[in-house]
Amino acid sequence: MMAMDPGSLQYSYSVLSNPFPEQGDLQLLFTGSSQTRPSHRSGPKVVDYFLIHYVEEGSGTYVCDGREYALGPGDSFIIYPGVLVSYISDEAAPWKYRWIAFKGPSAQRLVESAGIAPERPTVRTAPRRRRHVRMCFERVRRTFAEMPPGTNLRAAACLQLLLAEYADAVLAAEDVSLPEGAGGDASERLVKQAIHYLTAQYAEPISIELMAESLGYNRAYLSRLFKRHTGVSPVTFLVRLRLDRARRLLRERTELTVEQVASSVGFQDALYFSKQFKSAYGQSPTEFRAAVARN
Repeated sequence: MMAMDPGSLQYSYSVLSNPFPEQGDLQLLFTGSSQTRPSHRSGPKVVDYFLIHYVEEGSGTYVCDGREYALGPGDSFIIYPGVLVSYISDEAAPWKYRWIAFKGPSAQRLVESAGIAPERPTVRTAPRRRRHVRMCFERVRRTFAEMPPGTNLRAAACLQLLLAEYADAVLAAEDVSLPEGAGGDASERLVKQAIHYLTAQYAEPISIELMAESLGYNRAYLSRLFKRHTGVSPVTFLVRLRLDRARRLLRERTELTVEQVASSVGFQDALYFSKQFKSAYGQSPTEFRAAVARN
């Protein structure tokens, strides 16, 4: 990294507290930004809330639980409640960063959902996504400054968008694009995303092409990965899922016609649905419903 002239920097520090610190599952406390001085140090210390820093410029070192992390532009570091930490800016290129503090019963769950953990408390954001990360911090700052209706909801939404950006960055860092057989944890996560996509939208006119595009991967690659982890192709999984839901509707919603059941689980062609149902269960939908009624 090219060294900057510390004498040319305008050192700054600003912070805004949440004007409406309501109690709830997620409480945003304050946000701030600083252009630090050379070798500026904070800590060693502990805090009783989560604190996320995002490095915009310069560099420095974050020390967490005895481990050191050298960080620069696009990097974030997360401080956990009760964990001993310190951080110091570089002497030649002191860092400029923003931060958000928050706590609450759902705070740790949200952080974990982004793929962040005490043993990996840093995230590196790709250059093309850094503008989005900065905007999340800026929106929280602006919300606290302007105090619009729904301040807490707006700020909490911005924090969740920020954590979503981190989740994408963590997934990318685990390199899902590695050749098959590598990156097991990341590939399992991708397959779970695909399963969630299919399970949530099985009743809609979705396709494997749409799913692959939505998740940002090549259809053939995603299909091979899916089959390796589940034993079936995404198409087979989707058909089985729809048929299982259809069987439940046939049993529990007797007022629905076969055509209505087919449409309710994503089959646009009732005849095709009936053929798939009989192939899977050895009975047509009508025969299945009659057998259930007799029992």
